[in-house]
Amino acid sequence: DQPVLYLALSSDILPLSMVDEYAETLMAQRISMVSGVAQVMVYGAQKYAVRVQVNPQALSSMGIALDEVAEAIQKSNVNLPTGTLYGRHQAFTVQATGQLFNADAYRPLIVAYRDGSPIRLEQLGRIIDSVENDKAASWLNNSRAIVLAIQRQPGTNTVAVVDAIKELLPSFRDRIPAPINLSVLYDRSETIRDSVDDVKFTLYLAVCLVVMVIFLFLRNLSATIISSLALPLSIIGTFAVMQRMGYSLDNISLMAITLSVGFVVDDAIVMLENIVRHMEMGKGRMEAAIDGAREIGFTILSMTLSLIAVFIPLFFMGGIMGRLLHEFAVTITAAVLISGFVSLSLTPMMCSRFLHPSDTARLGGLYEFSEHFFNAMLYGYERSLRMILRHRLLTLIFSILLVGVTSYLFLLVPKEFIPSQDTGRIVGFTEGIQGISFQSMVEHQQALTEIISREPNIDNFMSAIGARSSSPTGNSGRFFLTLKPRSERKETVEQIIQDLRKKLAVVPGIKVFMQNPPIIRIGGRLTKSLYQYTLQATDMNELQEWAPRVEEVLKDMPELQDVSSDLEITNPQVLVEIDRNKALSMGITPEQIESTLYDAYGSRQVSTIYTSANQYQVILEVEPQYQQSPASLSMLYLRATSGKLVPLDSVAVLSRNLGPLTVNHTGQLPSVTVSFNLKPGVALGDAVDKIRKSVQELGLPANVITSFQGTAQAFEDSMKGMWLLLIMAILVIYIVLGILYESFIHPLTILSGLPSAGVGALLTLLFFDTSLSIYAFVGIIMLIGIVKKNAIMMIDFALMVQRRDGKNPIEAIFDGCILRFRPIMMTTMAALMGSLPIALGLGAGAEARRPLGMAVVGGLLLSQFLTLDITPVIYIYLESFAAWLRRMLGRKLNHISAENVEAL
Repeated sequence: DQPVLYLALSSDILPLSMVDEYAETLMAQRISMVSGVAQVMVYGAQKYAVRVQVNPQALSSMGIALDEVAEAIQKSNVNLPTGTLYGRHQAFTVQATGQLFNADAYRPLIVAYRDGSPIRLEQLGRIIDSVENDKAASWLNNSRAIVLAIQRQPGTNTVAVVDAIKELLPSFRDRIPAPINLSVLYDRSETIRDSVDDVKFTLYLAVCLVVMVIFLFLRNLSATIISSLALPLSIIGTFAVMQRMGYSLDNISLMAITLSVGFVVDDAIVMLENIVRHMEMGKGRMEAAIDGAREIGFTILSMTLSLIAVFIPLFFMGGIMGRLLHEFAVTITAAVLISGFVSLSLTPMMCSRFLHPSDTARLGGLYEFSEHFFNAMLYGYERSLRMILRHRLLTLIFSILLVGVTSYLFLLVPKEFIPSQDTGRIVGFTEGIQGISFQSMVEHQQALTEIISREPNIDNFMSAIGARSSSPTGNSGRFFLTLKPRSERKETVEQIIQDLRKKLAVVPGIKVFMQNPPIIRIGGRLTKSLYQYTLQATDMNELQEWAPRVEEVLKDMPELQDVSSDLEITNPQVLVEIDRNKALSMGITPEQIESTLYDAYGSRQVSTIYTSANQYQVILEVEPQYQQSPASLSMLYLRATSGKLVPLDSVAVLSRNLGPLTVNHTGQLPSVTVSFNLKPGVALGDAVDKIRKSVQELGLPANVITSFQGTAQAFEDSMKGMWLLLIMAILVIYIVLGILYESFIHPLTILSGLPSAGVGALLTLLFFDTSLSIYAFVGIIMLIGIVKKNAIMMIDFALMVQRRDGKNPIEAIFDGCILRFRPIMMTTMAALMGSLPIALGLGAGAEARRPLGMAVVGGLLLSQFLTLDITPVIYIYLESFAAWLRRMLGRKLNHISAENVEAL
């Protein structure tokens, strides 16, 4: 998981080692004990240490080997248990002063005697108060600082974790010396709070729009209030279910509740509209409520159960897509179930007590206008329906073509996993040339920070260089940029990245890779760019041969940028080739040689300083000027068994060559990961397809395995899961409708409007240049549940009329369409208005939700125009087909019966 909070400590007066003491000892340890915190990463750690930097020439002139210096330090700095004196009446603890606590105490240590005179440690070089790792540094803006990056545990609430840490900050400030500044560099909970607040506003707006739709269609205040009661009751009931399931109010659950606003009132609208229709026939409130509820009850039950059926496949999905959608499915299913129960119970009861006829005199002009407008819509629909029914064959052909168009658009629309969001942060990685020195890396990094500090859209930033577990090479660095609030800048995060990329490219000798970090980072290793393509092979030489070719292929693709590889095999190195025979003849072992090299150049810890609160390292190395050139290795001497010092170059051959900085593994196989970012406007699906095709044309050997990792791999898996989910959702709805209607035919009639909804959703995404992401796909799944409600209302009434009045299918479906036109328009407009704020969302995190709203709004708009005309035609054809089947089965049964009679 990504850090949820960055804290920075800096001081212009105190040394960084003292700042680090408070950062690691006081803050990091205390914060790590906070519930929900996984780990605290410290950037630019400067923990105190004593460094003993010896001069190789001084050692050789005095006849002292480097390992003898290490042994002398170890024997002079001890912390052993010294025991207790138990007297007759009193006990005494024996305490010796074997510990040395600072550089001053180490300088007079005696390493050896020459001609009776002591050779002290300070005569062999420098002993300084320093830090454990002097090849790492971090900055807050342009000042040196220690930065704490806090990660939360998976499944914990980010806001709660951040609040718990912030409660500790006042106590930290009280205990930290005044010259040390403690500041919050980045707080991820702020973007989450802003996003949740925006979703709440969207929810309130959706509720207002839905209530307005109900009032405009019914023009009755009491009817509007009665049907609107389904909203708060459904939402409150859903909150109770969420609490029972252990869910929190996050973007997923709030988005589900916002979407449900548009259709939890559908059942109440249908129930209320039918009761109002019975009242308009002259019935009393009680009689109209009983008759209307009895007539429409099965329809509402069918609508509710079939809508829930859409989400059943989500409960059984695995992987990251299943985890993302499970909470969404549970939340929206709870809302639908509760709204169905409310509509079948509370709504008719309220109508029987409080529903009043519309007072046309009080409504005046509003009533007249809305009545004329609705009658005009109904008249226009009636005329279009009569014309459609006269040209049924053309309509049937058109509906079949829609299925093909839907499939084509699914293939055409660009696809991605999760849309990027502008959360006001940028993560950057820097890469110097292989073999770059630490000081040179500092200079290059500071040249970049100078440019970044002039960027007006950046509020503050953190910069760090040096080897870490996530980037173990010394030629790497990191940036973390916090942008100003969205309201204070005109450019989006993607635009700022593109602008910074050009400005930072002018610094020679260092590469910069920037990315807008995803809300959810999925698997894979942490790489310089967002997406990863990995090559694996058992033969490392073959891997090193083909990985650069694949990298070049990706660099030549116009859709990609920031292409880089973790294959670093040209690092300058000094090869110490030991002459084993010669060395062993002098009594010098390979272990002795490597140990001496480690003492000289490995910042080796040779002793430990123990205090009551912490422990610190004593580090041995040669002086800095002898760490700069390979020629310095010849100044190292080893102690032979004869007692003489032997120069290193007499028992080993020193040469220069190139070698790898690191060898990475994925699983158990050596691997090379090529990472890349997408250029603006390029969909991940298009990039993945082109990469696969280009690499396939390259002709890799069979034993070189390629695969996408991280987000790109999750995207590939989600694409497979999307098709399966869509098919399963349709199949489950068909089974549920088949059980409810005891028919194999009419579930197909009800589902006949789905292609038009799919076309509308996909065309909307294409028109607004929006990719088909997981959120957009959820919108399409939602459409399946919403659109089929219209068909259920029409077909349920037509079947009832056919059974009750004996009308033919054409008359029955025509009457059903005209009679159900008002509730169909009301429910569709309610769903449309409930989704419209999501489609138009401009707040924090709206980039991810907007594709969902677009898919629902676009699908509803087109399907509303088409299904009202296509579904009646499909009903007539399928009803005729069912009648033909019944006749054929009847003849066959009669024939079988006649044969049985003759046999008897």
